[in-house]
Amino acid sequence: MLCRAGGVAVVAGLLVPLAACGGDQTPREVAGGEPAASAAGLPQSSDPVELDPGDFTADITNRYWPMEPGTRWTYRELGEDGEEQVVVVTVSSETRKIANGVTARVVRDSVTLDGELIEDTLDWYAQDRDGTVWYLGEDTAEFEGGEITTRGGSFEAGVDGALPGVIMPAEPEVGQAYRQEYYAGEAEDNGEVLSTEEMADTRAGHYEDVVLTKDTITIEPDVLEYKLYAPDVGPVLVFGVSGGAGREELVSVTRVPDEVARAAGTAPLGSDYG
Repeated sequence: MLCRAGGVAVVAGLLVPLAACGGDQTPREVAGGEPAASAAGLPQSSDPVELDPGDFTADITNRYWPMEPGTRWTYRELGEDGEEQVVVVTVSSETRKIANGVTARVVRDSVTLDGELIEDTLDWYAQDRDGTVWYLGEDTAEFEGGEITTRGGSFEAGVDGALPGVIMPAEPEVGQAYRQEYYAGEAEDNGEVLSTEEMADTRAGHYEDVVLTKDTITIEPDVLEYKLYAPDVGPVLVFGVSGGAGREELVSVTRVPDEVARAAGTAPLGSDYG
């Protein structure tokens, strides 16, 4: 659960409730103001961007989401209907050359409900020479009874007009806004840094100096999420506050054997890779 020095964020002058861990808490404003100057270089909306593959690496060391191969994050996601899902994110030892020429790290994201796989995704990330983490696409599938029901949401930067986006700036600053992904009508997500001084408590531990982002979806204007990223860990807590009231919290961070890290990036979607 999230334990903040304050249970609200101020967005566009409005108090937006997040969540408290119990007890009396005094609201604290998240610093606002004009967008940070360094946000000017971050991708926006459907604006095209040219990336030089020579400026990128698949070795991701960004402080707020380091992706060392073999790292596994396990999350507990509780939906507004009370259903509990388990989300397992594994950094593979594999890379993929994206259509735009950038070589990306392959990260496996698998979701189960009552032990049954319902979604499986291969995400592609790379880091530029400044330390910004870019999102370059995904190969995703949803399942029911072991069968694929949809591949909707899959895209690759450089294919059919799809564009790369940013997941975490090199040096997060309040006011930075950026496109996270863009594939017209399929994937149009955005992020904005609201604070870099939060705290969070989850089953995995207590975290300080946490980055808080506001995430929206252009093609789903009623959806709003707040995400918290802890230094040297990555995402630790997600709150859906509109368009779904789910909560996803970090349960553990572990290491997997080399063969599992390899399989995470090569095993077909829907298969058991360890």
